[in-house]
Amino acid sequence: MATLYFCKAKDKPMTKLSVNINKIATLRNARGGNIPNVVKAAKDIEEFGAQGITVHPRPDERHITYQDVRDLQPVVKTEFNIEGNPVTKFIDLVIQNQPTQVTLVPDAVDAITSNAGWDTVKNKEFLTEVISEFKSKGIRASIFVDPNPEMIKNAIHTGADRIELYTEDFASEYEKGNHDAIKPYIACAEIANDLGLGINAGHDLSLQNIEFFKKNIPGLLEVSIGHALMAESLYEGLETVIHKYLKLLQ
Repeated sequence: MATLYFCKAKDKPMTKLSVNINKIATLRNARGGNIPNVVKAAKDIEEFGAQGITVHPRPDERHITYQDVRDLQPVVKTEFNIEGNPVTKFIDLVIQNQPTQVTLVPDAVDAITSNAGWDTVKNKEFLTEVISEFKSKGIRASIFVDPNPEMIKNAIHTGADRIELYTEDFASEYEKGNHDAIKPYIACAEIANDLGLGINAGHDLSLQNIEFFKKNIPGLLEVSIGHALMAESLYEGLETVIHKYLKLLQ
């Protein structure tokens, strides 16, 4: 049985599930046309109980396109989270579509998926400027970061409202049976709580590890899950899988 390293009732708010729908767009783009329909999928996901929709448009638009973002903006009734590297085109898209939250991710143009968090020390000036612009429009700003205490401590100086903990290392080690992999995340969450930073998390979280992660991370507000959730849904169905996540998160 997995050991719980941290579990206090007062530190366990409701954790929202935001479903990343990039993979739905990937499937559509593989064939062309509009099947599966990204907008309908987002509506269904909300109806199934998810509390948010996440999209991550990349410059080459290989999955979610910029037009998808525009089509989704008037439709999403829960929290709308747009992720991406804040190049000029992305900044303009976010400001034009006014999501609930923007999550800044330093992904390279040719990255298959996000694979590192921000260096909040080296990029402090840039992040501060970008975040200030988003917040002036009433958009909550979150920074994608590795579980590194120094990156968390310096995130507060950028004006960010939240951090999103990059959880690939945790997921990889947890699958091997190394439950100690949660410890750096607990330490970072405690720092974020002390600083007043909200905590999100994402990347390779799944039905196999989400309950352990949730129970151990104090103040976890939101998880963004896409690849694993869509893969699991191939076998169990989208509605069933979303309900399973919601049960484990609450």
